[in-house]
Amino acid sequence: MRAAAGPVIERAALRLLGALCAPAAYGRLDPESGEVAIVGRRNGVSMCVARATRAEAGALAARDLAVWEEVAPGRSRLVATDPGRAALARASAPPEAPAFLAQHAGLETRRVEARPGASLAKVLVNADESPLGWLARRKLVGAAEFEAGERLRRDLDMAQTLPRVTANWSASPSAAAHGAQGLHISERVAAAGQRVDRALRAAGPEFAGLLLDVCGFLKGLETIEAERNWPRRSAKVVLALALGKLARHYGLGEPPAPRAAKAPQHWGAADYRPRIDPGEGA
Repeated sequence: MRAAAGPVIERAALRLLGALCAPAAYGRLDPESGEVAIVGRRNGVSMCVARATRAEAGALAARDLAVWEEVAPGRSRLVATDPGRAALARASAPPEAPAFLAQHAGLETRRVEARPGASLAKVLVNADESPLGWLARRKLVGAAEFEAGERLRRDLDMAQTLPRVTANWSASPSAAAHGAQGLHISERVAAAGQRVDRALRAAGPEFAGLLLDVCGFLKGLETIEAERNWPRRSAKVVLALALGKLARHYGLGEPPAPRAAKAPQHWGAADYRPRIDPGEGA
């Protein structure tokens, strides 16, 4: 059993705190109902996303999880505090993760393939450690490009061809002597190395080094630009091209084949002939 970390937050208070911790969210007192309306943004539009009683909002403020701040004379709004965001991160941590680690790292549970064709395995990863995760959360790379980079990252870690980094995939070869479908650890390592080699060959020599830096060594784009003397923000453009080639190699995000145009159809008897109006072309 995981030891409790900090005070226990009730479920109703946790939902209210979660709504307050959303980006650009805040609470305001509704003078008509006397309740606290939580205002957030959905699809770029501000709207009420939750409601709470004044007592519930006061309970959060009393525990320093939220605070009423004055925005104008006679107008205040309820916002989450840093201790409140930390408490939400601890309370929302997956059961298998240490609570205080979840407070400082973006832990999330994913289901991934240990090897192509194998059943999906549930693993706990730190989304904040990967530059691709940072880019994906800001919609700077597409879903197919992100999955391609993460697949290469898993194979690099499984092949054990790079120095150990902070990633800790529970489905890695070091987790057990025999992996998915009864493969021995040496076979899994060799298979992952072959997949890495094929992926980097498909990306080409102009992109292979960049993919290794981002997906293997987890270097940030600013670091890559400084090391290579590239202009600012140029690494994002080159990385998008590299991930695009990688996604095509993995067969991800390919557009559906266009459908053949159907010939016009009509109902008519066997001796049907279209009627031409003599004055139509006049």
